Amino acid sequence: MPSHRRLRILVYLVFAGFVTMLFFTSKARHSRDVDTRSLNDFFSKTTNAMDKQHPGDKVMAGHDVDADGDIDKDDDILAKQMADRLRQAEQKAKDSAEAKGPSKPDVPEKLIGVGSSASGQQRRPPKAEAGTEEEETEDHEVEAELNSILKKSPVIIFSKSYCPYSKRAKGILLEKYVIEPVPYVVELDLHPLGRKIQAKLAEMTGRRTVPNVMVYGKSIGGGDDIADLDRKKALADKITSLGGSRIDVAERFVESAQKAG
Repeated sequence: MPSHRRLRILVYLVFAGFVTMLFFTSKARHSRDVDTRSLNDFFSKTTNAMDKQHPGDKVMAGHDVDADGDIDKDDDILAKQMADRLRQAEQKAKDSAEAKGPSKPDVPEKLIGVGSSASGQQRRPPKAEAGTEEEETEDHEVEAELNSILKKSPVIIFSKSYCPYSKRAKGILLEKYVIEPVPYVVELDLHPLGRKIQAKLAEMTGRRTVPNVMVYGKSIGGGDDIADLDRKKALADKITSLGGSRIDVAERFVESAQKAG
């Protein structure tokens, strides 16, 4: 059987637990009551705000506006007219306030040069893109160099040192034929402006590849075109038709065979 001291301690513990339970139960109930009241207040305020009409709508509603001793339709009409005038006056006041000090922010493009952070800013015309001046200078340099090359000889062979088609065209024009003045060869892969000269030739002649054989500034084709003209025995006539009496063209081996005979 437990001693009196243990029983007393047990009674105290039970009592303390009961008090604690009552405290938390009361607090929870109080919180629910507050939440319910808050929701009811919010609902009431929202409903009242939605039900409200413009103040001028009921300025004289239910009154003897025309002072004829009774409240009739004439009073409602007059009350409505007065409400309309109040609305117009209110709108006019708002418009006047907006005109004096607009509440809406200006669009960004109107803010340039306005305010402390934008002080001194002004709209400037867009600057030319970086490098434009250099590109124009290089284009002028390319045109000048190309014009200088075209004056070297009536026949110009634009080639690349490693290109087999270029080697084929040069073999035909420089070894199989005797052309006076001697054709001038430009190796575009070795020329400092070769890439840009080739691009310029593409604009002028429509031919983007090499070789590009030109007679007095006119292209007569590439490697396959030169070989085809040679096979048809039409290459000499093609060159002289563009150069006239200023160019002499003859087949080297035919001329040697005639001398030997």
